[in-house]
Amino acid sequence: MPVIDSTATPEMPARQRVLLTACRLFYRDGIRATGIDRVIAESGVTKVTFYRHFASKNELVCAYLAQRHERWMTWFTDALARHASASGLSTLVAALSEWLHDEDFRGCAFLNSVSELGDALPEVVAITRQHKAEMTAAIEGLLPPSPHRASLACAAALAVDGAIVQAQFSKTPDATLTTLALMLQALEVAEAASTKLG
Repeated sequence: MPVIDSTATPEMPARQRVLLTACRLFYRDGIRATGIDRVIAESGVTKVTFYRHFASKNELVCAYLAQRHERWMTWFTDALARHASASGLSTLVAALSEWLHDEDFRGCAFLNSVSELGDALPEVVAITRQHKAEMTAAIEGLLPPSPHRASLACAAALAVDGAIVQAQFSKTPDATLTTLALMLQALEVAEAASTKLG
């Protein structure tokens, strides 16, 4: 089963079927490459039913990202809890390994969407900012209290985003995860040294 499951089933309400179908297609194939007619056909609804729930493709895209955010953050916080035996930011690497090794991994849905749509749909940028802020807050929760805790979490989040992008074009994510672990360890060492000096 995928780390973040977007499987629609016939017994689901029409809106949920459409949304989950869009989630699967938008993430796998891209937003621009996926037309409304395809979402309608694969979700098994009529055009009338589709437009009763979503006034436009843009509205569906925003709903997709909201849904993806909720599901990804649920997975992320659960994965961090599962790997809590690791310490500090190494917990982050262990958790991300689950996702980066998933056969359905296609990168960050939010970064991909911003790359595809950019300024054409400003709501996508706003949703992405919110998603990344919540991801960073979860990372901050892994760190002990310190004057630089928020800055360290932001640096770690930036490293994570870089690792996600690199994993998209690597044959396997293993080297990416190893490099990420080294970067995060370096951040923690620098923070410890700074705390001692301060």
